[in-house]
Amino acid sequence: MPHPLPKPDVPTEARQYNSRLGIVLFVIYLVLYAGFVFINAFNASQMETIVVAGLNLAIVYGFGLIIAAILMALLYGVMCRNEPIVDAATDQTANNESSEGASK
Repeated sequence: MPHPLPKPDVPTEARQYNSRLGIVLFVIYLVLYAGFVFINAFNASQMETIVVAGLNLAIVYGFGLIIAAILMALLYGVMCRNEPIVDAATDQTANNESSEGASK
């Protein structure tokens, strides 16, 4: 009996949601990072400003970027949706039953 051709990899609803979530979080981080780069490029002397506990803006902003990346990674991990698990044997049984029902 010939084996059926595999179905093309159609994105599931969960995969589409996870992709959109990842892109949104990436854009948010990109804006934060672009702010850091633009301050350094166009007003570097502002990075020397002391903001907290004797630390300048460059140090605080840099650590803020690192913390933001970690928090966003955790948020992504919590908010991602799992894809339904389809067992190969169950999937094969379902295909056989549906083809038998169609032929009756």
